[in-house]
Amino acid sequence: MKEVYVTFPCGELSLEGVCHLPEGSGPFAAVVVCHPHPLYGGSMDNNVVLAVCQALCEKGIAAFRFNTRGVGQSEGFFGEGIAEQKDVKAAISFVASMEQIEPKGIGIAGYSFGAIPSFFATPAEEVQAVAAISPPLSMAPLEGLKNYSKPKLIISGSRDNFTPVQDLQRFGESLPEPNQYEVIPGADHFWWGYEDQVGERVASFFANALKG
Repeated sequence: MKEVYVTFPCGELSLEGVCHLPEGSGPFAAVVVCHPHPLYGGSMDNNVVLAVCQALCEKGIAAFRFNTRGVGQSEGFFGEGIAEQKDVKAAISFVASMEQIEPKGIGIAGYSFGAIPSFFATPAEEVQAVAAISPPLSMAPLEGLKNYSKPKLIISGSRDNFTPVQDLQRFGESLPEPNQYEVIPGADHFWWGYEDQVGERVASFFANALKG
């Protein structure tokens, strides 16, 4: 696996990111991975974000993690999950333009708060599959997924202390097919000690959805 540090534009801002490239020459399918709440320490170096990126590369899929505005070396200020929608779109456009990436094989994974800017609106046409990891439905209902007809994964831990499992299950069942909902027994919202499991489940989903 090769890691490449990059900066990319989002309007007048410059954002930072890291692209994880699998072994081989590509072009690779790729997943943009969005981090949890920045006001509570969330960044592209989060444990779940890193686990998902590593698992994706092990399945031959590139992964792109980045810091939204105001986080790390990314310019700007926190945008309440609204302005960050622009950051996600900019990250998708940047990844799709990379020569190592297959632009018709792009997915998005949003962990916790990261699911809000990713799925507040219906994902862009070029996005072929999405995964919401422990999405905080009390903060935003993720209405964008209700009009998204491509593969979707909702995954949470059985001990998630932000959104009850039954609420996530109802949300998952309300989405149009194809979609799947998975619960990892014993894991809570932060996935400590369960990183390998969530990484493997998410990566397997994208391997099926993006690579066939």
